[in-house]
Amino acid sequence: MNEANPNRKPPSPFLGALIGLITGVAFGFFGFLMATVPATRFLGGALFFLVPISAGVAISLVMRGSGSLTAVTLLSTFFSLLALIAAGREGTLCAIMAFPLVFGVLSVGLLIGYGIRKLLGEGKAPTPATLLLLPVLIIGGHRLELRSEMRPRSLEIKSTVWLPSGPENVWPYVQSVDSIGGPKPLLMHLGLPVPQKCVLQGTAVGSKRVCYFNQGYIEETILAWQPPKRMRFSIDRTNLPGRHWLGFEEAQYVLEPSAGGTLLTRTTRITSGLSPAWYWEPLERWGVSSEHHYLFRDLARRFREH
Repeated sequence: MNEANPNRKPPSPFLGALIGLITGVAFGFFGFLMATVPATRFLGGALFFLVPISAGVAISLVMRGSGSLTAVTLLSTFFSLLALIAAGREGTLCAIMAFPLVFGVLSVGLLIGYGIRKLLGEGKAPTPATLLLLPVLIIGGHRLELRSEMRPRSLEIKSTVWLPSGPENVWPYVQSVDSIGGPKPLLMHLGLPVPQKCVLQGTAVGSKRVCYFNQGYIEETILAWQPPKRMRFSIDRTNLPGRHWLGFEEAQYVLEPSAGGTLLTRTTRITSGLSPAWYWEPLERWGVSSEHHYLFRDLARRFREH
């Protein structure tokens, strides 16, 4: 039986934390690439579960000393997402939204790694083969996702506002908007596209409408045209960056007389390739409804000024 060397210095907490941080960031960044190449519209189990779990396991296995696992986990999550933003692989808003999920799942990976470390023995370092199994797990999970028959989720977001004028007066401001402004909601300060104007190219079914944002545009085709009551559009094309997992399908405005004014309802139908749905759907609804309310506030301002 070997006795511990009394002259051996204990591992440095700082060095242990640094090794853990470098490992976590490397697994987070390159794990993202392994879970998204070849590209797919569906981002789910491989990216949001296998990658952070693998990063957490790796951090637990390589750390030495008594460095804070919680601090290393937070910093690994932060710097991994920051590296993806800097490399143009992710947008700031998407990274911020993903942060709580990634951090939570990475923490689960830490617990799994801690259990593996206990089984190996505290003084025994993991073999390179142990760590190499983790990228294999990510790549294998991504390949299974590519082969599975996944279907995008469909959801409808509806918002309403009351305006102090009749539908016949509100209609011209809705069908075509020369400029949109006003206080931006929180998500627009974090990277959500900001609507600027909508240009109508005809006033009948089949006509086109183009809505411009600070980051691109959306092209629409009129499917229903019933002034001053209702108009519905299909969304045919968009070049808004970094959102290939989201599909904008249709949009509709309904104007109803109400209390001497107009009850305006905006409905947008989107599809999403993000999972788990319980996490992403509320955030998707928040993002789309933020766009709705930005337009509503601009309309309310116009009628206050008249």
